[in-house]
Amino acid sequence: MSSHKEPLTPADGYAETAYRADALPEQSYAPQNEMLRGRILETRLPWGNYLGVNPTNNQYSEIWFKEYQYIGDDYHDYTMINESRWSQRVDEDVNDLYRIARFFFVIFSHLFSFVGGGGGILTGVAIITAVLGSLASLVYGNSEFPWGFIKLIFWVATICGIATLLRYFWEKHSIKFYKRNRNWSNDYALCRHTGMVKTDIGNFPFYEFDAYIEMRVGTQGSQFHSLKLIHRYPHRSRLPHSESSLEFDFTVGGSIAQLYATWDMLQRYMDVSQPLPDIPQVEPFRHLDPTTKAYDEAGKRGRPATYWRDLYTHSSEEELKALREAHRAEVDATHWGGRPDLMELSVPNYRETRKGEPEDVNDFGRFPWKAGKFVDRPETTPSEDSQDQQQNDAPPR
Repeated sequence: MSSHKEPLTPADGYAETAYRADALPEQSYAPQNEMLRGRILETRLPWGNYLGVNPTNNQYSEIWFKEYQYIGDDYHDYTMINESRWSQRVDEDVNDLYRIARFFFVIFSHLFSFVGGGGGILTGVAIITAVLGSLASLVYGNSEFPWGFIKLIFWVATICGIATLLRYFWEKHSIKFYKRNRNWSNDYALCRHTGMVKTDIGNFPFYEFDAYIEMRVGTQGSQFHSLKLIHRYPHRSRLPHSESSLEFDFTVGGSIAQLYATWDMLQRYMDVSQPLPDIPQVEPFRHLDPTTKAYDEAGKRGRPATYWRDLYTHSSEEELKALREAHRAEVDATHWGGRPDLMELSVPNYRETRKGEPEDVNDFGRFPWKAGKFVDRPETTPSEDSQDQQQNDAPPR
């Protein structure tokens, strides 16, 4: 954790509504959100008190460099995230027939492929082995050879082979459609320069959204967690023709700690008193953000301007995988629990509107059959607020 205690002072270039953790306005009481009833919201994550740790899938993104290389000079406008907005919706310049055809194409190529989504290469091997086993059991001791099963093997292998080939071409060339047809929307996004969350039903201040970890149960009884940003005042943001609340979903691979890291990163992205998170996707735009530019020019980043681009250019897939796994271990080892929630100073009944956090954040969720013990967070005071703002991307203790 950094020894730098004072929050950075942002330069000019932001709207008056820009979000700062050290300047939260007074807000109204948080109402009971009936639309959340019945959902398994495990815990609400705290505001402020950054640890400066990014989630692994952003710190070591697997696809960003291919997109950066292909899109080239237009990367700023065609990527999901730049220095001013973090998009949550894609606007595609394609017709409905193309969307339907693509849907079935992806389903077929991924479900029946020998590799990847349908269960991996073992799925294809298991299918063929099962068929061969059935064939052998029928052939043994029979005078007539069962050609029908030979044909079945042939068609299974043919269909799975075609699906595997189509999946290969999809993964290799689908990025070509990115620049041609796919545009990240500026109308549905987290906007750093204004501090607002833009949606199709209006714009809402970022500080009105709370982060929850939601647990879902799959059809086979499996459990998984995701990060939800849910608007605190549903009476102001009810979706038309729906009882759903206004929310954003961030699916993050890995442990519960990765979800905490994602919330830490999103807050720092929106907080103009902090430089942009040091992740590959926004590195090309750091000089366009006033606070980040001043931070880097002062030598506080401690990395070359093209650190991430150079790393991906000169590193092998094995080296990147090792870095990714090391970072995953770092995130899981970071002590995420026991931090005060800054929002308690701004919303009068905030502490009473949600139960505390898991006693051991890092172990929570690994053993879903065990009932986790929840504890109250430490109370927040104004003095703690001013002292605990952390420097972006500082190494954890």
